[in-house]
Amino acid sequence: MKKKNPWLYIAFWIFISFLTLFPIYWLFVISVKPAVELFSTPEVILHKIYWQNYIDVLNDRTLRSYMVNSLIISSGNALLCTTFGFFACYALSRFNMSGKESIFFWTITNRMAPPAVFLLPLFLLMTQVYKVGDFTLLDTRTGMILVYCTFNLPFAIWTLRPTVDGIPRELDEAAFVDGASPWKVITEIVFPLCRPGLAVTLILTWVFAWNEYLLAATLTNFNARTLTTGLSEYVTTTGTEWGIMAAISIFTLIPALIVFGLVQRHIVAGLTFGAVKG
Repeated sequence: MKKKNPWLYIAFWIFISFLTLFPIYWLFVISVKPAVELFSTPEVILHKIYWQNYIDVLNDRTLRSYMVNSLIISSGNALLCTTFGFFACYALSRFNMSGKESIFFWTITNRMAPPAVFLLPLFLLMTQVYKVGDFTLLDTRTGMILVYCTFNLPFAIWTLRPTVDGIPRELDEAAFVDGASPWKVITEIVFPLCRPGLAVTLILTWVFAWNEYLLAATLTNFNARTLTTGLSEYVTTTGTEWGIMAAISIFTLIPALIVFGLVQRHIVAGLTFGAVKG
């Protein structure tokens, strides 16, 4: 059998890595250049670094509030979707409900639809239906957390179901025989075995909520405005502040990279858990 040349694979993956990482590097290059140099001859290699764009971003109280809003909304939505998705998957996996496959498919259809379709219904719900006196869910962190559940909860259910299905029911039955309550079975047997899948679901729903733009730009004004929507404020009739926008974009990348690094060891296990059944 002819032995394959490993250098060909190494060169291929170096090329793919270059294509993936170069846009991020170029974004960083733009973020550390003054506005005057951005429209001059492009320089791939940096000779000097201009940190003023980052200083301006950190000193801007409005942008800092946008960062806090993004962290709270993304984290709250990820925790809510992962928790409810886990319980929904346990019910779909363990109970013989009539039409449960139809229920599962119906939840996925919410994820299939484009977000623009839900803009008007969500706006009316937040301003007219869920209204108590003068209080509405429009332009609130709670409102945005619930809005993102419309799309991220079906995704969480779809991601977690193979994980829960991959856990043998015999473990549940053995625990019930030993006198364990349903809550104890869920929290002490099923939940620990689902941790890889839960980690993957948590990170993906967090990233989806963190990067979302359309709904945040439409359903928020100031109080719950997120960091991604703050980028549009630097595109004005007098010009576009590319350096500031690039610096904000780098800041949006950092939390996602940190979260990915923390749960990296669970990602592969979570994606493959339940894929092969004996």
